[in-house]
Amino acid sequence: MTQGRHDSNLALTLGVEEEFFLIDPETRDLLSDPDAAILDACNERRGPHKIVREFLRSQVETNTRVCSSVSEVRAAICETRRILVGAAEQHGAAVLATSTHPFASWDTQVITPGQRYRDFAVLYQEAVRRFLVGGMHIHAGFGDRDSRVRVMTALRPYLPVLHALSGSSPFNEGRSTGFKSYRLNLVGNLPRSGMPNALSSWADFDGLVSFYRRLHFIRNSSEIWWDIRPSRSFPTVELRICDICTRVEDAMCVVALYASLVRYLCRRDLEGSLPPSPPTEIITENRWLAQRYGVMAYLGDPEGGGRVDIDDYTAQLVEDLAGDAQALGCHAELLRVKEIVREGTSADRQVDHFRLRRLEGDADADALRAVVDQAVAETKEGIGVRDLA
Repeated sequence: MTQGRHDSNLALTLGVEEEFFLIDPETRDLLSDPDAAILDACNERRGPHKIVREFLRSQVETNTRVCSSVSEVRAAICETRRILVGAAEQHGAAVLATSTHPFASWDTQVITPGQRYRDFAVLYQEAVRRFLVGGMHIHAGFGDRDSRVRVMTALRPYLPVLHALSGSSPFNEGRSTGFKSYRLNLVGNLPRSGMPNALSSWADFDGLVSFYRRLHFIRNSSEIWWDIRPSRSFPTVELRICDICTRVEDAMCVVALYASLVRYLCRRDLEGSLPPSPPTEIITENRWLAQRYGVMAYLGDPEGGGRVDIDDYTAQLVEDLAGDAQALGCHAELLRVKEIVREGTSADRQVDHFRLRRLEGDADADALRAVVDQAVAETKEGIGVRDLA
């Protein structure tokens, strides 16, 4: 294979979905019935992106345009956040990029009108009534259907680390949960969620989807909510495990790590040397450790045995992926992995700020409102929101 053809086989496209909360700037609680003009204003300004309603009216989802580089993703995320924040502030709301709201109650939320959402509410009952969560999904487009499924399977052992770097949901309904990502506990109440089993071809995936449909469990593959899944609508593998990152810089780090891993595994697939995958049960155990401890986790080491500090693990991973990150033009973003591990994620900052405010004399409710204020400010960092005014 010539170098030029090899490089073309490693070409990636990227796109990011982010799910945000709409906040009352006075109470810091969720706006269960936000002004419809917010979404109207977003759609007037969205350009090539998509900005849509979510299951609950207090949430909005942004979808970036298809990007051909990590630097384009940065511009697109900043643009979609800027559009949403500007429209929200114009109509009396604030925007929060955390995967759970620190103190809002699920039972005061209103479902977005629409037959699909009504059907979900009837079928899944309390599982979706309590589904007050948001996430970040990253699409990577590459290869053909079979190669995408093979690479997806090879990506599974890395999902706990990707998740740990994104944690932003330590609080739920006014309580400190003890988890750096409580969101996955709520997602796990739905069927067809969690870690997929190993698949070796598109036929494996297609056969499973067909089986689900024959049993009338699903209408289409969009109702399979795995941590990572191939898309039928787009030539992509969709990473779904991550919390939404409060800061754009952290989101870009996760995008760069995912893109670099995809490129690395694509190279291995082209060489016929994809690494063997550990049992799904072991990956799932590491997933739980990432939920619970975030960047403080000691993950199980399937190759060496025992446990490995996530700091040591990510340092080696960044070194292994350096060439791929450089080829993608995102080595600086990849290096931020080390900073996040050592300085903490949004979840760590939220917990630290809550404890600091309690030490300074705030009651729990006041301290939680201060956590919202900090996260709202971080959501706007680096996006140039004042340019919209």
